[in-house]
Amino acid sequence: NRMFESFSKQWYQRRVRGDRLKSAVSDAPDFPRPGILFKDIMPIFQDPKLVADTCAALVKEVLSIGKPDVIIGIEARGFLIGPIMAQQMDVPFVAIRKKGKLPRECYTVKYEKEYGVDEFDMQTDALSAGQKVVVVDDLLATGGTLEAAAKLCDMAKADVMAHCVMFELDFLK
Repeated sequence: NRMFESFSKQWYQRRVRGDRLKSAVSDAPDFPRPGILFKDIMPIFQDPKLVADTCAALVKEVLSIGKPDVIIGIEARGFLIGPIMAQQMDVPFVAIRKKGKLPRECYTVKYEKEYGVDEFDMQTDALSAGQKVVVVDDLLATGGTLEAAAKLCDMAKADVMAHCVMFELDFLK
């Protein structure tokens, strides 16, 4: 079992007012399937100040444990904050995508998520052995996507420093 380290509870309570961030997220019941309560974070991106505050707070938390060599974003919503964080830390950004979306040779891993099974790819030349990485996604639900990302990093022999998410869905634990 891999220990998932996220910063959401720490940073939104101290640095970004939790009410401000939480109120920007909307619920979409029965999406994408009946019985699923989908958390729509897209309204956050209608408030540039909230995006800036959120990314700055996440960067500060990441840097408190050390500077990574690479930020990795998980498709698709990890692509929204991951590149901003990478730019602010002056480190490269690497994408983990759904199977079949990346050219060239890829590592592939199957994973279970809260509503099915899927596969992720990461290009085999995206990371070097020993690089310190932080995996970024929008939320932690069951941990399936973060665990899949960690497995891809393991295949590349990179070291996952932390998993960084905006929200944790405590009701799924």
